[in-house]
Amino acid sequence: MPQVIEWPHPSGEDVVWTYPSEDITWGAQLIVHEMENAVFFRDGKVYDVFGPGRHTLTTLNLPLLTGVLSKLAGFPETPFKATVIFVSTREFNGKYGARAQTTELAPLLVHGGYWFKIKDPELFVNEVAGRQDAYTTSSVNEFIRGFINERVIDELSKYTLVSVFTQLDETSITVKTHISEAFQRFGIELVDLRFEGIDTTPDYRERLFWLRSGTMVPATEVLRMETVKTAAKELGKSPGAALGAGMMLIPPMFQTGAAPVAAMIICPKCQATTLATSKFCPNCGAEIAKPPPAPDVRTCQNCKQVVPPTAKFCPNCGSKT
Repeated sequence: MPQVIEWPHPSGEDVVWTYPSEDITWGAQLIVHEMENAVFFRDGKVYDVFGPGRHTLTTLNLPLLTGVLSKLAGFPETPFKATVIFVSTREFNGKYGARAQTTELAPLLVHGGYWFKIKDPELFVNEVAGRQDAYTTSSVNEFIRGFINERVIDELSKYTLVSVFTQLDETSITVKTHISEAFQRFGIELVDLRFEGIDTTPDYRERLFWLRSGTMVPATEVLRMETVKTAAKELGKSPGAALGAGMMLIPPMFQTGAAPVAAMIICPKCQATTLATSKFCPNCGAEIAKPPPAPDVRTCQNCKQVVPPTAKFCPNCGSKT
């Protein structure tokens, strides 16, 4: 009875399967099912590839491997040595997750999904199975997931914190395009890649709030806010220090040609930044008592809004100060 080489009962999640024996006999029956390819691999190189169908192995349909074997002593004695790797050409999906950082070194936690299929089985086996020793489905998935994680980390490092969150669709498309191009050299087609979740640390979420709360908030103002917050924490450690038991009023910024940014305060309980008009902290829910203005802060007699010390007219209502 001739030897039968077949991938038995492949599941919908199996990407590759290696025939357990390297001893192949001439005249063996090779059975390749739909959406599969059988690749003959020897000495770190692919020689012959078979598509779907039943094949009787002879020197005629194994021309490349026969050329190598014919140089060996004892040819065409049987069996001969070769690794038969079955590759599924179905579409597969997986999950990825990585820790990245932006151009400002802001930490990012990102996760999502990807969809792929093997486009070129010969190239795939040469580059992935041969060079990465990925002969099983789990090792192939590990390689693909690790490769995507590395590329996502590399691509996100080219973006600022604001651009990552405000241009997420564009960022996702760019990352997908670059990974897709890189996958081509492995014989893999990246069907789709999506960001399903992206986040940063609480400190950087607060900075992101500042950067997005006004259209014209410069980086210097954000840095000033960080300094004020730090000072508030330090002042809050001393009895009676700061305004309103650890609460500090943050004056609005006025910039030529820019819309004024609303005054902000820091919650004395959780140190989160919120609007000065807030009655309760949006982060922890604590009640916020409206603090009195700082000694060097002027308020408009008409609308009670904070005005710059040198202002002659209120930038909020236009009244003379």
